[in-house]
Amino acid sequence: MKVYINGKFYEKKQAKISVFDHGLLYGDGIFEGIRSYNRLVFKLKEHIERLFESAQSIVLTIPLNKQQMIEAVIKTLKINKIDNGYVRLIVTRGEGDLGLNPYKCEGNASVIIITDKIALYPDKLYKSGLKLITVPTIRNHPEALNPQVKSLNYLNNILAKIEAINAGFQEAIMLDALGYIAECSGDNIFLVKDNQLYTPPQCMGTLRGITRDIVLEIVRDLKIPAHEHVLTRHELYIADEVFLTGTAAELVPVVSVDGRTIGKGKPGKMLSMLRQEFRKRTRIEGIRY
Repeated sequence: MKVYINGKFYEKKQAKISVFDHGLLYGDGIFEGIRSYNRLVFKLKEHIERLFESAQSIVLTIPLNKQQMIEAVIKTLKINKIDNGYVRLIVTRGEGDLGLNPYKCEGNASVIIITDKIALYPDKLYKSGLKLITVPTIRNHPEALNPQVKSLNYLNNILAKIEAINAGFQEAIMLDALGYIAECSGDNIFLVKDNQLYTPPQCMGTLRGITRDIVLEIVRDLKIPAHEHVLTRHELYIADEVFLTGTAAELVPVVSVDGRTIGKGKPGKMLSMLRQEFRKRTRIEGIRY
């Protein structure tokens, strides 16, 4: 594996950043997770656009423009000879001192690109489905750290994941500050009821996920009613289907929430259809390399 750091490639063991980098010291930076399918980088422009939006929000100057960033991702995939893989694109604030002041890092922002394989969940769970539990840790309030910023500070999500694992579950449901469903520790959440699709809105604690948007595009194209509005756990408990979406996870079924069996306790027809349509799009949408 060769890792891209600021325009140069390093072997995995030699890929290093400064211990004074504020990305390490404070989680001061941003990232994107991107997938490639058969040498097609899926929705790359959309991921790069979101990266730059995150940077704008936290006043972080990225040392490359959007086209240069796209080219760097493509080059990293090519040099690692990856046809189907995962890209972790990271921009840190860069080297500074031990204080919080980010302006002391000006001009030192680092761009890191890692390519590898990824399997967020075991294959068997895509057939048997996930079991979720609602955890005590709530999603960050948007006026504390807006969920639209994919920052390197993922402690909020990690704490939720710890709570789920310690309780014997595979994934956590996180509520927002008002007690509504936000998302899981790393994925967006959908439910199906009476052949209609529902998902939490992009507001209190929900990231506008790119895979989430693809699912909404698919159902619009297929004339399936879709709704973005606040959801409670009750709506999950009585749903016909529940599933998660994310770049790494893709579309994964949920068969149990807080001990309640969802629908028939197995992946549903709506999810099966959406996964087929999603696969079609991964073969045609993106940038070829």
